[in-house]
Amino acid sequence: MIDPTPSTTTRPGAASAAGVPASAVVPSGRRPFAAAFRALVALAALTGIVLDTIDSDDLGRLFSYFTIQSNILVAVSFAWAAHRAWTGRPALSPRITGAALLYISITGLVFHFVLSNDSSGFSMTSERTPLESIANQLLHTATPLAAAFDWLVLTVPGGFLLRHAWQWLVFPLLYLPFALIRGALLDPGTEGRYPYPFLDVDLHGYAGIAGNAVVFGLAFYGLALALTLADRVRPHLPGPRNRISPTGSGPLK
Repeated sequence: MIDPTPSTTTRPGAASAAGVPASAVVPSGRRPFAAAFRALVALAALTGIVLDTIDSDDLGRLFSYFTIQSNILVAVSFAWAAHRAWTGRPALSPRITGAALLYISITGLVFHFVLSNDSSGFSMTSERTPLESIANQLLHTATPLAAAFDWLVLTVPGGFLLRHAWQWLVFPLLYLPFALIRGALLDPGTEGRYPYPFLDVDLHGYAGIAGNAVVFGLAFYGLALALTLADRVRPHLPGPRNRISPTGSGPLK
């Protein structure tokens, strides 16, 4: 039934004018499903990191892994995006969300196709404790798949720009000198001196590492371009009201 009383009309500032607390007004742009899903993704990443931390006797080595660093970014960005979706605030920039998607995709793809592949020449297969096994699945499988789902289902296409592809490579490129400098500062023979076999100077020498860096760098850039192009051509799937719509420059989250 329509109330003809003008004072009950909903408009900016109407709540405060009527003496109703602003906190009691539900933002029209709230996206509860997206908020809940992103909170679960952040929780999965954080849980995997915590389990690995509990089971590790060398936290410096643990946090030197790209896996841990990329999942920290996922935990922070998805928690931030969840808060914005729940409160109806403006979405995160696609530069941020795309970077998180690329890095966690790198984590999942490199693990499953290189580090867990005995024929790759860079495998890191070993016996794991129960906690390590759970953390391994959360960090290398669950969070990459969940991030991909969020991108494909809970965002509209067209937010990624071609310039983002090379901008996103800053972190992977900086990770290379970080890993090499860290390894150079540790004593030869130290366990986990280099975080990954393809960055092990003792095995490949600096010339070999340079070659590996070029191959992986080109692959990562190709992946960044593929994500950008796919984001521009993928269909806009119909969804509920809490689906994210880009505003202005086209933020995704």
